[in-house]
Amino acid sequence: MMNPEEMQNCMQKWQGILRLQDWDLHFLPVEVEWRKTGDIKIDDANHNAVLMLNVCNPKRSNTEEVIIHELLHLKLWQMDQMIEGLINLVYGTDEADSKREFAYTQFMLALESTVEDLAKSFTYLAAEEKESALGRLHQEIINEIQTDHYQIKQ
Repeated sequence: MMNPEEMQNCMQKWQGILRLQDWDLHFLPVEVEWRKTGDIKIDDANHNAVLMLNVCNPKRSNTEEVIIHELLHLKLWQMDQMIEGLINLVYGTDEADSKREFAYTQFMLALESTVEDLAKSFTYLAAEEKESALGRLHQEIINEIQTDHYQIKQ
């Protein structure tokens, strides 16, 4: 696991690789219990973003891959917002509407799977640690077989 200074340096490395130099990026290590491993908060109007990484209880072991994943959300932010706006225009903003909920859920699944695929590809091509973490699958496998004898590289 990287320390916060290494995480900051890694973020700056990938900011250059992903051609995000026009963004004012900030790094925030989250040092309390948190349900996520990483997140990015974006202020598009001012071209500011804060990359938040869980240093207390991360769910994934490949920190660089998490950094890549979150920065890819920044790279795709304008497209993300355009599609969310289109969903709201077509289906309205009532989150209880089943048609809107279906469209939004399908979009979010497509967005997350695309970002994850791209993050795995970049990890394989240019990250220090090439091994992609299984993330949620690791816990699902453990829960499925319910044994301490099963070991899988995280």
